[in-house]
Amino acid sequence: MGEPVAGVGRFKANYAVERKIEPFYKGGKVQLDQTGQHLFCICGTKVNILDVASGAVLRSLEQEDQEDITAFDLSPDNEVLVTASRALLLAQWAWREGNITRLWKAIHTAPVATMVFDPTSTLLATGGCDGAVRVWDIVRHYGTHHFRGSPGVVHLVAFHPDPARLLLFSSAADATIRAWSLQDQSCLAVMTAHYSAVTSLTFSADGHTMLSSGRDKICVVWDVRSHQATRTVPVFESVEAAVLLPEEPAPGLGVKSEGLHFLTAGDQGLLRVWEVASGQCVCTQRRLPGPRQELTHCALAHRAGLLLTVTADHNLLLYDACSLRLQKQFAGYSEEVLDVRFLGPKDSHIVVASNSPSLKVFELQTTACQILHGHTDIVLALDVFRKGWLFASCAKDQSICIWRMNKAGKVACVAQGSGHTRSVGTICCSRLKETFLVTGSQDCTVKVWPVPEALLSKGTAPDGGPVLLQAQATQRCHDKDINSVAVAPNDKLLATGSQDRTAKLWALPQCQLLGVFSGHRRGLWCVQFSPTDQVLATASADGTVKLWALQDFSCLKTFEGHDASVLKVAFVSRGTQLLSSGSDGLVKLWTIKNNECVKTLDAHEDKVWGLHCSRLDDRALTGAGDSCIILWKDVTEVEQAEEQAKREEEVVKQQELDNLLHEKRYLRALGLAISLDRPHTVLTVIQAIRRDPEACEKLGATVLQLRRDQKEALLRFCVTWNTNSRHCHDAQDVLGLLLRHEAPEELLAYPGMQASLEALLPYTERHFQRLSRTLQAATFLDFLWHNMKLPTFPAAPSVAPSAL
Repeated sequence: MGEPVAGVGRFKANYAVERKIEPFYKGGKVQLDQTGQHLFCICGTKVNILDVASGAVLRSLEQEDQEDITAFDLSPDNEVLVTASRALLLAQWAWREGNITRLWKAIHTAPVATMVFDPTSTLLATGGCDGAVRVWDIVRHYGTHHFRGSPGVVHLVAFHPDPARLLLFSSAADATIRAWSLQDQSCLAVMTAHYSAVTSLTFSADGHTMLSSGRDKICVVWDVRSHQATRTVPVFESVEAAVLLPEEPAPGLGVKSEGLHFLTAGDQGLLRVWEVASGQCVCTQRRLPGPRQELTHCALAHRAGLLLTVTADHNLLLYDACSLRLQKQFAGYSEEVLDVRFLGPKDSHIVVASNSPSLKVFELQTTACQILHGHTDIVLALDVFRKGWLFASCAKDQSICIWRMNKAGKVACVAQGSGHTRSVGTICCSRLKETFLVTGSQDCTVKVWPVPEALLSKGTAPDGGPVLLQAQATQRCHDKDINSVAVAPNDKLLATGSQDRTAKLWALPQCQLLGVFSGHRRGLWCVQFSPTDQVLATASADGTVKLWALQDFSCLKTFEGHDASVLKVAFVSRGTQLLSSGSDGLVKLWTIKNNECVKTLDAHEDKVWGLHCSRLDDRALTGAGDSCIILWKDVTEVEQAEEQAKREEEVVKQQELDNLLHEKRYLRALGLAISLDRPHTVLTVIQAIRRDPEACEKLGATVLQLRRDQKEALLRFCVTWNTNSRHCHDAQDVLGLLLRHEAPEELLAYPGMQASLEALLPYTERHFQRLSRTLQAATFLDFLWHNMKLPTFPAAPSVAPSAL
């Protein structure tokens, strides 16, 4: 490859999260702004705003109550966003800044199920689960109307496009449409034609015609003035959304004549265009390979020329409104991620297998997504060939697919094969050249599949569609499901790991058994060859990773640390370290030489099924049952450089501190010691100040000149010093100074002051009691001393010499 491998000659010590690909849409309403630049969608307690150009989440809006969002709507002028939460609160947002400008109670007695702005962006209608429809003046901030009479949940509200008409339409659980007059505050008409839930209401440009769709497989055209149905069009599918198209020719949509046409999206998973006059379908979208995916939503942003659809598995698709040509794809929710792989010669893309028959390919630089259809059941495993352009997938549908990515980043299926009799749960590509694949299945067999020469040409896909793959060899390898297969770096050996608690070594290409690795107490989830040594790593449901010698099949080392099944293992740092991922949601980094777990990475909340390392060995990729895909970056060198710089800086600061103390520049010395955030160093400076002959004045003058944050730190250090009888005098001196010269209000404003006082009191009382006992003892000694003195006798009279 000619590229340097990062990490040669050194051990890794840590990985940091470089980026996360998380769910941003879990069902519910989706809305494009009028310009087609931003996409709004619900994800639990948040409304996420996506940049359509890049696919990145620009902002997440969450109400203060942190309850699930039940409805939202963006005003036609793109300025105001209103959200409703399960706590019956409505929030009005300045969404570009992410600020709530107004919060008020919905007054509904049950959560708001739907809401819509009027064409002037001044009125908002809300439909509740309590059967009520309310209208709010967003500018003047008050409720204007309260309409009762709808049975059950009001799940649809729509204003008439002509604001002068002051009409509001709603639909509830009884499958009728009610027309409400805002002027008369009354129900004008109850329009009946549907036999099940009405799913959408849309109006013609002149406002005289309304189209309704339903799950009863019909669309009804209404005369708004007479409130009568003028046409019923059977569309032969349960419709989730219908859109009236502009009355202009659109050959790409089959619209060649004047008159009303509408587009439907429903359980058939296809967009279809219908002519109202004839009731005929004039255009049907081309069906994609793979299982049919019901469409749950459809909306037209006419000014932007975009049509938005949403599939049942939470994929958001943007089409050109004039031709139905796919423009953008977004994967809103991946459910459980089962496998992940880097793609491209420079690991520019990643491919993700989730709980779905479709694969998702993300470009790491832009988060642009492609959704690949080829399998008919859940894709279980992935692997990539050496050069990074070709990769393979296997699925529950007992088939395998080979995919090719071209230089533009577009991926196409180039080969398909089938032959297993049960789910294909694991796949591995040849390591030296793009010559063969190996698959393992629940049918307890392994198959070797040669890669046809036609696939190695540089075309996007071979003529005539995917090539058919034929298995070269089939071998029954285990008595239970085969969970993992691995091909040795020289393409001559194959390892298999099974639910029967053993791993086996086979000679390729004919799959002759060479030996068995026995020792795990439960089934094996992963087997992996070392890139440099004749060693095999196995990961098991018994919570351990074992290393085995290929020569004699003996166990060399066992790594214990996971609290649950170890699902994946990978060699890093040229085979000197291991990465493992488990059911406990953890990723662990191990050094093989000393069996040490160097680092535990905890960022997932569920089983980490997918683990893959980049070619340069500087990044890792994980995917888990929590729907998150995390890109990890090796930060060992960065952290070591930072640590070295920190040590050097501390040496320089220590020298500077010594110089300042020597020069008796105590204020600078104390400030520098506090900045180092080392209580012992600060204590040394305090003691140096107190040893000075003019101690009291110098200490007082120095401490009182400190900044407030420095005083806060000093108080925090006093708590530590006060716990030690040798240093308590220094702590009490500083504390006394602060108490004498700082007002109580200022001291109480210090963060954590209460906790500091609580920590200071018990030790201070203890020191005070000790001093009191010492003082009592000293007083008693003084008393004894005075009482032990001999009485002073009067001096004998001296005899004068003359008396002798």
